[in-house]
Amino acid sequence: MSAAPTSLKDLAAADDYDPNSMPVAKARSHIRAFLTPISTVERVAVRSALGRILAEDIVSPINVPGHDNSAMDGYAVRHADLKADADVTLEVIGTSFAGKPYLGAVRSGMAVRIMTGAVIPPDCDTVIPQERAKAADGKVTLGTGVRKGQNARYAGEDLKIGQVALQRGQPVRPAELGLIASLGIGEVAVYRRLRVAFFSTGDELVGIGGSLGPGQIFDSNRYTLFGMLTDLGCEVIDMGVIRDTPEAVEAAFVQAAAAADVVMTSGGVSVGDADYVKQMLDRLGEVLFWKIAMKPGRPLAFGKIGAAHFFGLPGNPVAVMVTFYQFVREALQILMGQTATPLVPTFQAVLSAPLKKAPGRTEFQRGILSAGPDGRWSVRVTGDQGSGILSSMSQANCFVVLSDGTGNLDAGALVDVQAFEGVL
Repeated sequence: MSAAPTSLKDLAAADDYDPNSMPVAKARSHIRAFLTPISTVERVAVRSALGRILAEDIVSPINVPGHDNSAMDGYAVRHADLKADADVTLEVIGTSFAGKPYLGAVRSGMAVRIMTGAVIPPDCDTVIPQERAKAADGKVTLGTGVRKGQNARYAGEDLKIGQVALQRGQPVRPAELGLIASLGIGEVAVYRRLRVAFFSTGDELVGIGGSLGPGQIFDSNRYTLFGMLTDLGCEVIDMGVIRDTPEAVEAAFVQAAAAADVVMTSGGVSVGDADYVKQMLDRLGEVLFWKIAMKPGRPLAFGKIGAAHFFGLPGNPVAVMVTFYQFVREALQILMGQTATPLVPTFQAVLSAPLKKAPGRTEFQRGILSAGPDGRWSVRVTGDQGSGILSSMSQANCFVVLSDGTGNLDAGALVDVQAFEGVL
């Protein structure tokens, strides 16, 4: 087996590297091989940790829960007082509330009314739900078939003192935020935010507020990139639209690489006479240009400019979003210090209408996923799949993922889909 490549140039010289038709899975693998996560650590208040990546393990300083407590409203009893073949009647001697426990002794023949979350008296070991009890005149009658320890939650059942509650590299989502707070921890160590500088290239692009001239369009890519990067929790540096001159593109790259961990562009990574991104990167950095065997988003550049990682995305709006979610998103999560990047969930759905595709490339068509009355998922594409039709991304709620060997498909065929919810 050959040694792993140590530079992008080594990779380009490898036998399995085809710059004109890189398979999607191999492109992802090559990108992962050259990522260096950030290591700078900050300490922040727990609420400020939302959306950040933990830089150290969170170790529980307490037992969770801190005491044996009831899982429901009912009666705390001694299981030894119950009978397997007959009802028993016990004297109710008090009530244990959440935050206000019953402190007296519980002897044989006694029971304590208890509320959800309340401390179970030390002499008791079982909780009977109030729905299975008949209370009257200070007494309660309980039936048979009760298991010892039923409806009791024990101290340390969730977390024990000294146990690792959350691991370094884990993102802090609302559930983790609540867990940290439940341990009484008010400050945590997180990796600093990943800084991403991005700009668009092209004389045809006009910023919002400008006037369109002949052949010009408003720049949408910077806004979708801003949204996708912000959703990931990155610190975004929007450098605007850069004119199509070698001097302007070079100056933008130098400025961006000095300010950010990642430099990202949209447009200019093809081979046209006015596309200077490739020309400048050949001078300023080390880069691989992939023509990935996929649609949309065939042109994609990845490399380094100094210490900064570089991603050159296509210029077409849909291709920008597809390449971001299929390649860049995972890479940024790794760079942010996330140790286990979530896989985009893929499952199968039934095509509700015919679909057109030419074999030879992996395609990510925009689809509308819906559940039928029988509970089966069905999907149809949004219509024209042109990479400039940004409205298709707004209309869609999933990608229909079609392998390189797939051709036209009839209604009723099973296809792989990636749902947007929670991902895009």
